[in-house]
Amino acid sequence: MIETYEELASTSGTLRERLAAGEAVAEGHWVIANRQTSGRGRQGRTWFDGRGNFMGSTFVASHAGDPPLGTLALAIGLAVREAVLKHLLAGREVLLKWPNDLLVGGAKLSGILLEGARGGVVVGIGVNLAAAPELPDRPTISLAALGGHPDRDAFAQDLAVAVDQEVERWRTFGLEPLIRRWVAAAHPIGTPLRAGEGAEVTEGTFAGLAADGALQLRLADGSLRAIHAGEINLSNRS
Repeated sequence: MIETYEELASTSGTLRERLAAGEAVAEGHWVIANRQTSGRGRQGRTWFDGRGNFMGSTFVASHAGDPPLGTLALAIGLAVREAVLKHLLAGREVLLKWPNDLLVGGAKLSGILLEGARGGVVVGIGVNLAAAPELPDRPTISLAALGGHPDRDAFAQDLAVAVDQEVERWRTFGLEPLIRRWVAAAHPIGTPLRAGEGAEVTEGTFAGLAADGALQLRLADGSLRAIHAGEINLSNRS
């Protein structure tokens, strides 16, 4: 089911409040908004509020025997990519950046935030369908700028189906095939990356994912470093 609102403070906040109050929220239930007044991205960033863009959240329940919840981010990234490809002109390359950002020509197309909630995880997703924000620290892009003509409601339906499919695969088949598929959809092995921010930055190149889904960063001395959390950006170095 997809609930649509003209305006909410936050689609994820709405779901978290319902869950905290003991409301039974079914897995796969979506809340989307035409406008968010207090949407948040990773690292506490403000979530861009562009009319015509997709801004929505859903709930994924936690069950005994599931893979680690942190690895759900990889599955959600694949789902968003699948939905985007249905609304993009053929020939455009859409690549994943760990753990779940979508890039087109190095520019960010979407953002995903997973937050723990009662009984599982609330997944917030924003996709630049009609317009992209201007950010000081990274390029951004929208599907409309790439020649696509995305309808928000049609995109929401495709995304809901894709998320259901990827969550089921994540539960049924585990991490090995998920990681293999994620790496195949990511920027190439050897892509220069920067992990961390400010004084705590580590430079290296993309060396795939570890068996637990961690980013593998190959350092200048040839060693590998596993990155389990934090900010990851494409590096400007050649």
